[in-house]
Amino acid sequence: MRLFRWFLTASLLTSSFVLAQDATTNTPNPSSTKAPEQKPAQSEIITVRPHKEDYSKPVSHIPWIIKPYMGRPVPEPVMVNTPRIDQVMQDGKIMLSLNDAISLALENNLDLAIARYNLDIADTDVLRAKAGSSTRGVASGLVQGTPGGGVGGFGSGASGAGAGGTTSGTGGAGTGASGLVQSTVGTGSAIPSFDPILSGTLSLEHASFPLSNSVTTGTNKLQQNTGIANFNYFQGFKTGTTMDVAFNNQRQITNSLFNSLQPSLNSDFRVTVRQSLLQGFGLGPNMRFIRIANNNRKISNEAFKLQVITTVSQIQNIYWDLVNAYENMKVAERSLALANKTLSDNRKQVEIGTLAPIEIVRAESEASSRNQDLIVAQTNLQLQQLLMKNAITRNSREPGIAAAAVIPTDTMQLNTADETSGNIDQMINDAINERPDMVQTRLDLTNRDITKKSARNALLPTTDFLAFYGSSGLAGNPTSSSACGSPLAPAPPNCVGFNSGWDFAFRNALNNNNPDYGLGLQLNIPLRNRSAQADQVRSELEYRQAELRLAQLQNQVGIEVRNAQFTVEQNRARVVAAQKGRELALQSLSAEQKKYALGASTNFNVLQAQRDMTQAEVNMVAAMAAYEKSRVELDRVTAKTLARLNIAIDDAVLGEVRNKPAVPNVAPAPQGANNPDMNIPNQNAPQSMPAPAPEPAPQTPQTK
Repeated sequence: MRLFRWFLTASLLTSSFVLAQDATTNTPNPSSTKAPEQKPAQSEIITVRPHKEDYSKPVSHIPWIIKPYMGRPVPEPVMVNTPRIDQVMQDGKIMLSLNDAISLALENNLDLAIARYNLDIADTDVLRAKAGSSTRGVASGLVQGTPGGGVGGFGSGASGAGAGGTTSGTGGAGTGASGLVQSTVGTGSAIPSFDPILSGTLSLEHASFPLSNSVTTGTNKLQQNTGIANFNYFQGFKTGTTMDVAFNNQRQITNSLFNSLQPSLNSDFRVTVRQSLLQGFGLGPNMRFIRIANNNRKISNEAFKLQVITTVSQIQNIYWDLVNAYENMKVAERSLALANKTLSDNRKQVEIGTLAPIEIVRAESEASSRNQDLIVAQTNLQLQQLLMKNAITRNSREPGIAAAAVIPTDTMQLNTADETSGNIDQMINDAINERPDMVQTRLDLTNRDITKKSARNALLPTTDFLAFYGSSGLAGNPTSSSACGSPLAPAPPNCVGFNSGWDFAFRNALNNNNPDYGLGLQLNIPLRNRSAQADQVRSELEYRQAELRLAQLQNQVGIEVRNAQFTVEQNRARVVAAQKGRELALQSLSAEQKKYALGASTNFNVLQAQRDMTQAEVNMVAAMAAYEKSRVELDRVTAKTLARLNIAIDDAVLGEVRNKPAVPNVAPAPQGANNPDMNIPNQNAPQSMPAPAPEPAPQTPQTK
């Protein structure tokens, strides 16, 4: 007893220490809760190295025995940007390459940060299934809360309705009215708890009973004090076996005159083993939740991989939209400069009398239109910069980031190799085998096959074989009417020779002097069994439905791959046509300017040639952007995004990029003195974005 009190005191002191530690750990971090507008100094930013905790493993009793009964703290989400964002800041501007954009997104993008929690949630389901409990399920859809790149309100797509913004999970069938439709996944016989359960009952009782007959007790009012200390151990096993060990103890003292022992000490134990013979027999029905939880963990892994592919594809699209907006702004600036130059020349010619005044009005109208185009291009560029900053940071409202302009340092380039020349059948087969959504669907089909077998087992009657063994012991102090040698006591061996305590009762119970054993068969047959029949048929129907869904997805993948290949081929031809159109517009403008200088053309024709040149440059930029996006889409639908971009999925899981991505077929913007922010490639750069049109010489037509 003294040892027990010492152990209890040590446990309480230990729990107090652990609780104090948890309280200190859970104190909000000022760096994570401060207002976004208050950016900490560079020396105050603490780089928290990512750490992946395995929540599929339970907390051990060692060294603190009460640790499993305390809550496990979950770290607060990190709301500060990773130091990588400071590495791309130059003179208050974010000089961003496509590789840097992808790296920043893998570390900071909130869609990925939200989806990353689903991996840990899936681990908790594995832990729950190991205990014999049913799984709660994990959201396996996409998080689409980042706008831009054709997702989240700026194109197709919307936020999901699940926890954390995730969309619906795998399976293909939608929910019914009010979300009441539930799947039969996991249906089957009841599974016992695989975690041992220790229960105990300690009680003290005083009772008084008035009696109408005093023959059996020798008194008209029976009073008794009873103390009970009962303990029970229960555990289930994966074979459908359960074991129950009961250990019961009772101490009772009463005022009955005819009791042989006062107090009487009773101690007994019983070990009961029960084995299911039909329903719930074997590893299959009893391990179904563990197998389903492990498959769900794999589904979560594939869902996160799909999230990474989708987010990286979105980042690439946003980046090319940013480059497109930047190129369009430069085209608008050149167009406005050319229109202003024409307006200035026209004013000079009107002053010397070589041009009609109406041409000034015409040139002013053209300059105003080009100024409007420039304002539209500038605001669109600001929007694309905002979308990019939101996609690659956790907090884009920090003053240093909010005020920084995003300057793309990579430019669009036409790939010299033909992406559409590969074996289309091989591309489709690779996509069917490797795409995360296809892997998820096959794993879901496996779960439904497990459910189908367990539902069939649940049709059987409940038949349990049980065996038990026990024994009991009795001890206590003899009364004057039972003690050997007393005048009132019976002769030996019917008298009680000595006082005895709990140790005697325990030995008496364990020495097999008073055994209690037996065998039994328990049978429970539902006469109509309609509920089990309905679950079994429904599980078969859902399995067949999932098979058709898999076939449908395979056909859909084939269409998506072919469509992506067609789109790349079309946009490649579009770029070539846009290049030729721009060359034509440039030569036409040059010819029209020469004719105007010789008096063989009009100002209207020159302005029209300028508009054609501007439209040709805009078409060229749009064609290149569409081509780059079609390449991104082809990688996405064939599940080649991570491999082609050298992205390690482990880096995405940890949220720390150790191997920088390497996007192929991307050209860095050439450096030049006329455009220090983002230089547009010159005309001599093969298969890349064209150089700006040269400004024309002053237009002074000759008089005849």
